[in-house]
Amino acid sequence: MGRSHVSRRGWLQSTASLGVAAVGSVGPQRNILRAAGAPAMGIVSGRRQLFFDDAHIQESRGLTRTMHQPVKRGAVVMPDQSWETSLQTRCVPAWDERRGIYKLWMITSTNLPDPNTKGATIAGTTYAESEDGIVWRKPVLRQWRVNGSLENNFVAVNPQHSWPQNGIENVVCDPDDPDPARRYKGFYGVHGRRPMVGPDGVHWRLLEAPKLPSSDESNLSYDRRRRTFIATLKRGGPHGRSHAIWSSRDFSNWNNLQTLFHADQIDQQRAVENINARLADQRFQQPVHRRPSDYNADIYNLGIFAYEDWYIGMPAVYHATGKVPSGNTDGFHLIQLACSRDLRSWERLGDRRPFIGPSPVTPNAWDRVQLLPPSAPVVRGDELWFYYTGIKYRTRPADSDEKAGAVCLAVLRRDGFVSLDAGAKAGSLTTTLFRWPSGTLHLNVDASQGEVRVDVVDADGRVLSRSKPIHGNRLSAEVSLESPIDPNRPVALQLMVRAARLYSYWFADG
Repeated sequence: MGRSHVSRRGWLQSTASLGVAAVGSVGPQRNILRAAGAPAMGIVSGRRQLFFDDAHIQESRGLTRTMHQPVKRGAVVMPDQSWETSLQTRCVPAWDERRGIYKLWMITSTNLPDPNTKGATIAGTTYAESEDGIVWRKPVLRQWRVNGSLENNFVAVNPQHSWPQNGIENVVCDPDDPDPARRYKGFYGVHGRRPMVGPDGVHWRLLEAPKLPSSDESNLSYDRRRRTFIATLKRGGPHGRSHAIWSSRDFSNWNNLQTLFHADQIDQQRAVENINARLADQRFQQPVHRRPSDYNADIYNLGIFAYEDWYIGMPAVYHATGKVPSGNTDGFHLIQLACSRDLRSWERLGDRRPFIGPSPVTPNAWDRVQLLPPSAPVVRGDELWFYYTGIKYRTRPADSDEKAGAVCLAVLRRDGFVSLDAGAKAGSLTTTLFRWPSGTLHLNVDASQGEVRVDVVDADGRVLSRSKPIHGNRLSAEVSLESPIDPNRPVALQLMVRAARLYSYWFADG
């Protein structure tokens, strides 16, 4: 896996990393466990251990690391009103436990003339609700007069403002704030971000807090375990669009982490390959403007969310294919996957291949060209639901209709970002030493064609207990050991994997 480091200037330098297909063995090959006196790693009961890197791997043999893509379920919120032309989101749907509904905020473009800006059409932020996350309704809010009517679902912090002053790109729910009037938090404005709070995500008040510096793209998430808000704010970088990472504990006072997530030279090389591959594949929507001298890759948007002990990033890498007369560029996006333990040092996953890529042109495909990530997935039982933006084009082709963008859904198994895999020839993995926490050991595995076995060993490699073999596609397989483990003794897990995938392990009470 390639590692990204941040220099004193804050530039993010990235190298190639894991393949989407299974490539390369995992970790260095070591034959003995660390000395018995070495400190054991800490494992907290309930915290899942993932396999993004080798930090907790002492030895591995015959295993390969694979990045997985979520399964697309298609568009779930579409521009079905006569005046709507495109819907976009940068938010994760927020669950309102009291009402039993999900709430979602979208950037909505229309075909209605903007009376405040010559030649422009009305745009703003709209709101939708759903009980199941699949069927969404757009309630009438009566907050903003559009085309002479208040019968719409636009959210208006200030009804006198129009786009971009009235933009609300980012909203999160904060279930931990003791003040219910601050349950929802968001950013107001598209050029610079003003923090705001509200009781329900529909009615807002601006905070007396400094405006955060950002151009027209940003993202926002809430790390509940650390009680920290994370914002990515668009600015310039060495290859164009880039994103600075900021954090806050109270949503009013923000800390610039001096980390800039940006494209590098490897991205420029991959951009040429990706653009040429797309132009050669007529299944996909082709850009209208193409000129090799204009080819470029930059980071259009960056969603970051906390997941177990990690931060996971979803950079939307924009591939510019040619300049347009207005001065911007034509092109397309690919959503990649990245990870970090500290928000400062990042690693790209999957050899920079798409985590969410474009769909071929079909009547029901919206995510043909522009794909933009949410702030985080929704955890639904054993699945992760990603609500992302899919847009049919960037430069409108002559034969296209005006209905351009929708909110799309893609679903991944819980912990399913990366797996360690073995084929018919068994592989093995030994973790670093740790002290056995409370609870029962669980595995997330797909052993439908094979099996996984677990040994618990001491610091000298002696087997202390063995498990029964685990078969089947099991998202939470409880490991049955033949004897209990002393919680004061440093131990390690040895996992034997045959024709199976291993996604994660953890200890669960009860």
